[in-house]
Amino acid sequence: MNPLGLDCPPTCPFTVARQPALDFPVGRVRRVPVARPNGEEVDETKRNVLKLLAVAGLVGAGAGGLVGGTLQYVQPPAIGISSYPKVQLLDVDGSALTVSTVESEYNSETPDIYLFYYPLQNEPNFLLNLYPSSGTPNGTNGAENVPYGVGTHNSIVAYSAICQHLGCPAPAIAYYPPGTCPQTPGGKTFYIHCSCHGSTYDVTNSAANLTGPAVLPLPQVLLETDASGNIFAYGMRPGSPPVNGHLNTLQGDYGVGSTSQLLKETPVILCNIA
Repeated sequence: MNPLGLDCPPTCPFTVARQPALDFPVGRVRRVPVARPNGEEVDETKRNVLKLLAVAGLVGAGAGGLVGGTLQYVQPPAIGISSYPKVQLLDVDGSALTVSTVESEYNSETPDIYLFYYPLQNEPNFLLNLYPSSGTPNGTNGAENVPYGVGTHNSIVAYSAICQHLGCPAPAIAYYPPGTCPQTPGGKTFYIHCSCHGSTYDVTNSAANLTGPAVLPLPQVLLETDASGNIFAYGMRPGSPPVNGHLNTLQGDYGVGSTSQLLKETPVILCNIA
C-alpha cells in the first residue's frame, strides 16, 4: 500500500523509502552517522555539540572582555586624609624643633637642605630660615618679615620640595643660598632652583615663580608656634596649588601622624637657569 491507501506496485511514485536511521522516538538523542567522501563516518551529534561549545566559548570570551574592559576603569578608593592636621616638627636628632634651635642652627647661608613631610607621607617640604647669619638682612644675603613666616624675624618658612613643572623632588630641587650660582633670576641672589629643567622660585614671596618652565608657585606650608617656641605645621597657604602629582594636597598617600622629623640632605647643584 502507498501512503494514500492505494494499491500500487513497488515502483509507485507515491512510495517513500523508509529510513531506519530516523526511526527513533522524539526527544531521544541518537548518533547519526554521515559518510564522508573518503568513506569515514562523521558523528553529527558530536560535531554539533562541539559547535555549540565553540560558540559558547566565543560568547564567554566576549563577555569576559566586556567585564575586563569595565574593570580597568574601576578606580580604588583614594588614599588620603580629610583635613589638615596639626603636626609638631622635630629636629634631625628627634628633639622638638623650636624657634631658638632653628635660628641658632639654620640661616639663609645654610648649604644643606632640611626636609619634613606634611601633610602626607610622600609630600616633602623645605624648612628654611631666611634670616642671615650676620643679623643684618640687606636683600641680597637674607630676608625678614616673609609672608607667613614665623620666629623672631618672621623668617622661618616652609615650601613644597616637589617642583611644580614635572614633579622633580629634592634634592634635585633645592634651596640655593646667596652666591651659589652667578645668575640672579628676578634680581634674587637666593632662591629655590630645580636642576631638572631650570625652574626657580622666590623664597621671599610665597615661592612665586621667577623663571620657567614651571608656571605655578610651590605650595606653602603654614607654620605656627606655641608659648614654648615649638613649631607646628597646620595647613597650606590659602590659594596654594596642589602638590605636584596630587589631585589635591590631602590625597595620594597616608597622613604623617602627629609629628614629622627633619631630614638632612645634600642638594644637587646645577646652574642651568634661563
